[in-house]
This record gives sequence, structure tokens and C-alpha cells, in this order.
Amino acid sequence: MKPVILAEKPSQAKAYADAFTTRKYEGYIEISPCSIFTKGAYLTWGVGHLVELKEPHTYNPAWKRWSLESLPILPDHYEFQVAKGKAKQFNIVKKLIRSTDTVINACDVDREGSNIFYSIYNQTGARGQTIKRLWINSLEADEVRNGFADLRDNQKDLQLYEEAKARQISDWLVGMNGSRLYTLLMKKKGIQHVFPIGRVQSPTVYLIYQRQREIETFVSEPFFEVEAQFTAQHGPYKGKAKIKEAKRELVAKQLNDRHIRPNTPGTITDLSQTEKRMPPPQLHSLSSLQATANRRWKTSPATVLKTMQMLYEKKLVSYPRTDTRYITPAEFSYLVASIEDLQGLIEQPFAVASRTPKKRFVDSSKVQEHYAIIPTKKRPTKAALAKLSSLERNLYEEIIRTTLAMFHRDYLYTETKVTTTVKGLPFFSIGKTERDKGWKELFPPSKRSKNSDEPALPPLNRDETVQSEIGITEGKTQPPKPYTEGQLITMMKTCGKLVEDQMETNVLKEIEGLGTEATRSGIIETIKKHDYINVTKNIVTITDKGRILCQAIEGNLLASPSMTAKWETYLRKIGNGEGTGTHFLDNIGKFIHKLLQEVPEQLAKQQLDITLPPASSRKSRYQPKEVAPCPTCGKGTIIARKSFYGCSNYKNGCKQTFPGTFLKKKLTPTQIKLLCTKGRTNVIKGFTTSTGKKFDAPLELKNGKLELDFKQ
Repeated sequence: MKPVILAEKPSQAKAYADAFTTRKYEGYIEISPCSIFTKGAYLTWGVGHLVELKEPHTYNPAWKRWSLESLPILPDHYEFQVAKGKAKQFNIVKKLIRSTDTVINACDVDREGSNIFYSIYNQTGARGQTIKRLWINSLEADEVRNGFADLRDNQKDLQLYEEAKARQISDWLVGMNGSRLYTLLMKKKGIQHVFPIGRVQSPTVYLIYQRQREIETFVSEPFFEVEAQFTAQHGPYKGKAKIKEAKRELVAKQLNDRHIRPNTPGTITDLSQTEKRMPPPQLHSLSSLQATANRRWKTSPATVLKTMQMLYEKKLVSYPRTDTRYITPAEFSYLVASIEDLQGLIEQPFAVASRTPKKRFVDSSKVQEHYAIIPTKKRPTKAALAKLSSLERNLYEEIIRTTLAMFHRDYLYTETKVTTTVKGLPFFSIGKTERDKGWKELFPPSKRSKNSDEPALPPLNRDETVQSEIGITEGKTQPPKPYTEGQLITMMKTCGKLVEDQMETNVLKEIEGLGTEATRSGIIETIKKHDYINVTKNIVTITDKGRILCQAIEGNLLASPSMTAKWETYLRKIGNGEGTGTHFLDNIGKFIHKLLQEVPEQLAKQQLDITLPPASSRKSRYQPKEVAPCPTCGKGTIIARKSFYGCSNYKNGCKQTFPGTFLKKKLTPTQIKLLCTKGRTNVIKGFTTSTGKKFDAPLELKNGKLELDFKQ
């Protein structure tokens, strides 16, 4: 019998077919007899998920209607069905699989690929066939042929399927129960919206909400420091003293006590130089590439993944959904032989520093299903490169440059530290002198990296006397920065522990995270679609609907990134054969029972400080909400009303009000609360003048009226 090969989708099947002599039919391709398939083979495909979980009402008619009484939805077994509109292709696949004794899983080499294959295979009703696994990282013809000549057994594949199925069912259970529970309880509070709940998406939204709360409640405080502009024999440089006070007069007193005047000369009392080196960056995983692309070109993680899949199917890059930044000696050997070709593709030749593999890049122990993203052996022509989209070209060149950096010299620089003493007060300066650009010459410098470099210092000598201009400078404490869309990927991977160093997107320490390398960008797209977050000019903000969700889930496990990360860790154990799907789903069932017991009482006590118009209508409906004690009369409470905020004590004469919108910017309850309790807000972005010009500024409350604080 001819074996049947099942690919994940038509484009993947076409890439496989390109490696053989074939004949195409409707829904499948016939591979002619060859040295690998002596009798030939049939190649067919899914269209992604041909098979999906059945709806709740197919298990129990009572689960069709959304009601609290019908919860929990916990079937004692799980059934699948052919997805709507995909029956024709499924029947072709079913006929082929049931007519053979050998089936080859050629879906993507990851958990989802295993899930797609086995869900289709099991739905066909086929039993007893030998199942083999194609395990490759490239769609080049040679790699495809080598992969089919060296098929693996399906032991690891079955473990990945058990993991993926447990994840799929757990997400279904949490979504079905949590979404109904919260939507119905919110309805009792007068909020007519559907609130989709997810095992991973809900804690992700909550982390974004936490960051935005930190920004909104942050009150900037002024501080004062001492800086000096020194003039030495060979040029000027700056220095800063370790004095930092909340009041200018305290700084002035310290200078006065030392008899330091603005032009008091200083002496260079210490001067040290340290030669430093920076090794090339590691190779890219999907998440590091997504973070880099978002930082450089403001590209969303989902768009990066989609574009990388296109480059993969064009056979230009290795498998993109990888979570490692290492390769094995096999990949290193073909990359060494390709250095000159890769240099030619980006037109940047350089002298190769080393052709020996280094542990920083080559480590088989850190490569599991896939290695890092690297160029394949295929070399596109200039015409083929010209046909790539700008983003395809950018990503392809980024992968080439990062790969070539592995063979380049380290970046070398000298760090100079200077201490200049003025009447016993030390001023400190740090400068950087580049000695060898090394691998950095492969990467076009960004404006940000140019500005962030430490300044070069003029030639200086110990004990040299320098002239000075000493002054007191004013600064302000800064709130945390909002997440960019690219930083969400790192935030999810590290459960909020972001790496601040823009030169290195790798996390400092590998810990459990939210989602997987392949699913994180999809989760971000999902919470966008549910209107929980907005992304404007690459900056992520929480919506009113997202705020309500986060206030509602606050205090239970749906808001806990660490708990969700532990679930992800156990799912990985299932994929490694160290855990079982049954145990995991039992725990999910207990979690759902816990939600049903605790959430109604929690939500009844929870004060939601935001109102939403009903989803079916944009007509204004609101419920008055308490915001803060009235700062004017001290007796009433400021209440959020339909289009303004006003004091509850208005019947007794208190006229304190706040507009709902100020200079075309909607004021949030958090900002009004800061005005009432602190007298001012942090910087509010997006005010608009009558001429349409946008600007940012804090608001102050003076004599009961709002004023812009342009001093800040």
C-alpha cells in the first residue's frame, strides 16, 4: 500500500511536493515512485483545524442557555466534530487514511501540529495503522527528502498531542464556564456586555491593567541635583555630584557649607580606564525576533509570526515557532560554509574572526524540537529578493545579520571613569571610547542607540586643574512606561519581569511564562478583539471594558500570572511524558468549582468605578459611582455621573464639579481621585487645543477649578 502523508495546510503540502515528481488531484497529490517511496505515496492536507470540540449543548441541552443554574459545564468525556465548511476536504483525507496501512504526520513540528494531526486521524475512525513522524526544520527540497528518508516513530508526537489536547480542553472549559459566570454576574450589576474569560488571556490583561494603574496613580515629585560643566586643557566634559534632595534650598545649603561657588575650580583626583568587550547577540528565537521587530519597525508580534511563516514557506528561513536561541553542530557546519554567500546578500563583507563553534550559539543540550531561527541553504536571487515585501526583507536581513554576527569580532570599547573634586565634593563622569565596532557594523544604528551611548571624554590627566560652571538642576521622578506591543511578548514570557536593556531582548533568567512561543501573539490579538486593550502608535492601553474585567477578577486565580505560569509548566511536563492530561484537567475542574463558589460573593462586594454603555447600543447609560471625598466641602463624595463628576452634597449647596471631558480628553475616575486627594494628576497625554494641536500636561485643582500645570 502507498503511505498517506498528512500536511497541515495546502501551502505546506506544496512545499513537500516540490521535492518529488508529482501529479495533482482534487484535495491530494500523488507522489511518483522513487528511492524514498518505492511504491509512491499520497500527500493530502488539512486546512488548519479540520476538527474541533463540540458545543456544550451537544452534551447536555441545559447548557445551550446561559444561566448560572446550569454551571458548571464539565462533561465526563469530550467529543469532536468536523469544522463547519470543511467536510469536503475532511472526507478526502478520511478516504485516503482509511485505505492505507501507514500514515505519516507531516504537520508542523510542534504541539499544535501534533494536535491537528491526531484530531483529524482519530475523527476518521482509522485504527491500527503504523504512524510515522516527519521531523524537519526547513522546507528546502533536500531537507524534505532527508526528513522523509529518516522518519521518526510517534512516541514524542503522542506526548505533544496529549499536552496540546489538555491545553485545548482546559481553555475550552475555562472559557465556557468563566465567560458565562462573569457575563451573567456583570449583567446583574447592570453591565450589558459579554466578558470572554481565558486561562491565559485574563491574567495577561490583568498585568497590563496593573502597569496602567501604576502609571495613573504615580505622583511625580521634584528633585534637585548638582551638575557641573568642566573645561579641561583638551576640552569640556560634564560631571554630577551624588547630591539629591527634594528641595532646592537643601542642595544650595550643602554647596554653601563647602564654600562652593558656580565657578569654583576643581581637580581631577581619580582617572581610570577599563577595556571592555561585548560579544555578538545570540541567535533569534521567535519571541526575541518579535520584540526586535516591534522595537525597530513597530510591527505587531502577530504580523511578525505571519510574515516569518511566509519566509519559511518560501524556504528562506528555518522553522519560526522556536523558543531556543541555540543551534547544533550540524547547522553550524553549513552556516560556516555559507558565510561569504550571506555576506553577499546584505552586501557587507568582513574578515571572519572565528570559524569555531562557541557555546553561546552552539549547544545541542539546549535544542529540543527546533533550533534557533537561521537562514536556510537556499540563496535567493536579486530578483527574488526584490519581490519580498519590505517587512519580509527586513526580517530576512535581521536573521542574516544576527547569524553572521556569530562569526564577527566582539565589540570593543574603553570605559573611562573620572572623579573631579571641588572643595572636597566629588563629581563623577563616565565616558566611552569605541575601539573596534566589531559585529555592530552589521546592524544599522537606531536613533535611540545613538542618543543613549555614553559621551566620549577629552584627553584628561590626573591632578589636572579644570575650570567649572556648577549649577543646581531640577528633575522629576518618572512613572513606569506603558508597555509596547513587543514588550507584551517579553512580559508574558517572564510574567512581568521585563528586561529593560534594549540591546538584549533575551530574558535575564528563564522562568515559567504565560502561553507558549507559538501562542503569545495570538493571545494579544484575542484580547484586542475582545476590546480589553487598545494599541495606538505601538503603545498598549487598557480599555474601560478591560478595567471592569480586571476589577472583577481581582483577588482570584484568574488574575494570577504565577498560577497560570504553573499550569503552563505542568502542560510542558505532559509534553515531556512526566505528567498526564487527566491530572491536569481534574485540577482545572476543581478550579472551576472554586470560581463558582467564590466569584458571586466577591463580585457582589466589588465596587466597579467604570460604567459602559450596553454592547448592543451606544446610547448613554450609567450608574453613579463614588470616586473620592469632596475636596471642597469635606462632607460629600464626588460621584461619577453621565457626563461629569459632581459632589453628592449638592443639595446642601456644594457646587464642586469636574467635567467628564477636558480639552477633548476624557478624564478617568482615577485622575479625578488624584485631583481630590493629591491636588494634581500625573502627566495626561492627548489634550487637544481649539486649533487641533495635541499636547501633554498634568492637571491641578486650584480653588475648585481645573488648571493645566505647564511648569511641569
